[in-house]
Amino acid sequence: MILGIVTGSVWATKKSEALRGQTFLEVTFDGHYTVAADLVGAGIGDRVLVTMGSGARAGNPDLPCDAAIVAILDERQGN
Repeated sequence: MILGIVTGSVWATKKSEALRGQTFLEVTFDGHYTVAADLVGAGIGDRVLVTMGSGARAGNPDLPCDAAIVAILDERQGN
């Protein structure tokens, strides 16, 4: 899993029927970024937890994606 910050929204005028109604957000982490399906209602500026690979489909097995936002973080303790 990856800790990141939502830095933008991603829009597509055409997409697979399996993706209809799904929100996608740009998440920045460690100088990199990825696009992740938003499963929790995150917004720009939120600190989030992103899961990658097959774990990204745990929240919705029918969603064809390999990155998903699964939590909005309230606070972070430690380094």
